[in-house]
Amino acid sequence: MAVSGFEGFEKRLELQFSSNNDSVIDIGLRELDFKSLEHILHQVQCTVVSALGNKHFDSYVLSESSLFVYPNKIIIKTCGTTQLLKSVQPFIFHAETLNLRLIAIRYTRGSFIFPLAQPHPHTSFHEEVLYLEDNIPKYLCYRKASVIPSKLTSHSWHVFSAGILEFSDDVPYTVEVCMTDLDQTLARNFFRHPNDGKNGDSAGKDMTQITGINRINPNSIICDFAFDPCGYSMNGIDGDRYSTIHVTPEDGFSYASFECDGLYNDDVAEMVKKAVKVFGPGTVSVATTSAARDTCMRIKGVIEQIGMKSRSCMIDEFPAAGTVVFQTFTRKRI
Repeated sequence: MAVSGFEGFEKRLELQFSSNNDSVIDIGLRELDFKSLEHILHQVQCTVVSALGNKHFDSYVLSESSLFVYPNKIIIKTCGTTQLLKSVQPFIFHAETLNLRLIAIRYTRGSFIFPLAQPHPHTSFHEEVLYLEDNIPKYLCYRKASVIPSKLTSHSWHVFSAGILEFSDDVPYTVEVCMTDLDQTLARNFFRHPNDGKNGDSAGKDMTQITGINRINPNSIICDFAFDPCGYSMNGIDGDRYSTIHVTPEDGFSYASFECDGLYNDDVAEMVKKAVKVFGPGTVSVATTSAARDTCMRIKGVIEQIGMKSRSCMIDEFPAAGTVVFQTFTRKRI
């Protein structure tokens, strides 16, 4: 808990691994036992509250956001004052016990609402980069760290990536949406009624239905959880694809995020539009990593359709991650 309120903005870490043995990579990281995952999460300062999986990957809703475990990839994002980067070395160690080798890493986050409340190594982006440089293998030679600014808003996008090879465009792209100043009426949907007689799972399912989150991607199987007295998280599974939403609804520091991965022919823009409509935010930032330019333009178009004005579009290139396009939108003139 931050001094003035809860930090909604997540820190996100993606680790990719490879093996010379195809039979190893069929199961890969999914062979990690739950006790090992719990130990890593304890170092980060969060726990598992709900879980769901299919033949492609395992999904965990955390007390502070989400974890996805694929055979050759881990995605973990945590909010609040968690120490996400302390998971880097343990994940690498456990992967090595499974004969898996780290080949790429990407760390991203927005601008913290309460930066002074963050513990080491998250006290600044400079400190985070130094920590990453000290805790990843030297052979990840294609490295870059950058802060992508936003014109006219306080939102900035922080990116560190490293890999053994330059980026290849035959992988899914990632869309990360951060929303602040949520509509107060819509945000109230994410508060629980006192003594409602429900647990986190049943209350979460109610919130998913009431808000229309279940309609963002009707093909997804949703694992959701409602916190007490307020807050909400969900992971969606659609084949080998994931989506996730996290909500901190309190007035004064309200925040919601939506994230998904996509392929070129997907209409991810429509999912982004539906997600933004659920929350009615005052400010939206969208970071797309390695998406085609027309995908970014479609996202811009659908967000403008619901009454928001584009304020900024900044582009940066990362040798191990590809192109990052960072767009910001607001409801009112700044």
